[in-house]
Amino acid sequence: MPDRVEPCLAVLKNRPPKGPEWSYDIKWDGYRISVHRELSKVRILTRGGFDWTERFPAIASAAAALGPATFILDGEAVVLDEMGRSDFGLLQGSLGGRTGKHPAATALMFAFDLMYLDGHDLRKLEFAARRHILEDLLDEATGAIRLSEEINEDPERLIEHACALGLEGIIGKHRDRPYRPGKTGDWIKIKCVQRESFAILGYELSSAMPDGFGSLLLGALRGGEYVYVGSVGTGFKHQQARALRKQLDKLKTNKPVIRFKEKTRIATDPGLIAEIDFRGWKSDGKLRHASFKGLRDPEDAAAVYSLDVGDA
Repeated sequence: MPDRVEPCLAVLKNRPPKGPEWSYDIKWDGYRISVHRELSKVRILTRGGFDWTERFPAIASAAAALGPATFILDGEAVVLDEMGRSDFGLLQGSLGGRTGKHPAATALMFAFDLMYLDGHDLRKLEFAARRHILEDLLDEATGAIRLSEEINEDPERLIEHACALGLEGIIGKHRDRPYRPGKTGDWIKIKCVQRESFAILGYELSSAMPDGFGSLLLGALRGGEYVYVGSVGTGFKHQQARALRKQLDKLKTNKPVIRFKEKTRIATDPGLIAEIDFRGWKSDGKLRHASFKGLRDPEDAAAVYSLDVGDA
């Protein structure tokens, strides 16, 4: 069994391609994980290769119960809201916040691929074959590991329905392709609301909340350098803003990567990465209708959004 498998990543598209060669399911809002069910133990690894087995005890127990088969599952760890929708904020809260070490007792895994089973490396098989084997492995599973259901519907209608239900979007996988690491185009994603990871370059003071902030100042990368892409002032609870202010004050610097002229703007080192929802880009290159969703855990290996890849 491979010690670790570099994950296949989805490429963002504006519209879903049609045709029988594409398989679609829901885009889950959580942490990408791989579950390694070995002969004597279970390991749960993040996208960056960190061991989070203790953080997802229910998923680990469910994987052990699927034995004696040995396997590697690819999927998403999520916490569901009262409507049955995955919610990144709920997941992060259950873990104790950014870098939190609390076990997320209510977290589930929705599995959407299978890379290894009982001594056989399945990565060279086409996705349709891997999917068939995955469905057999997780047949009628309703516990902490569940099958991410394939949805046989026109993808244009599917994304409309997903957005109407408040979901993050949909994922398409090419049925004829092997499992290849990175952004190869074998997997694509269509989002209802754009969501990316941006570096926090500082904050703006607030007279209404002196121990918090008015907004966070965000940066993306272009040519390896940070570029200011606007601020975000919504999506925070007061307690969350006060806790984040304490973290940011430890990162204050006299040598910022971006200098702000306004005295109310406090620069910090770009040590924290924020997950941001937004509705697009303004003509001046700033985010439009940005909303804070949470901080990325450094062990999740979330990359700061690059304007070289998706230029505003």
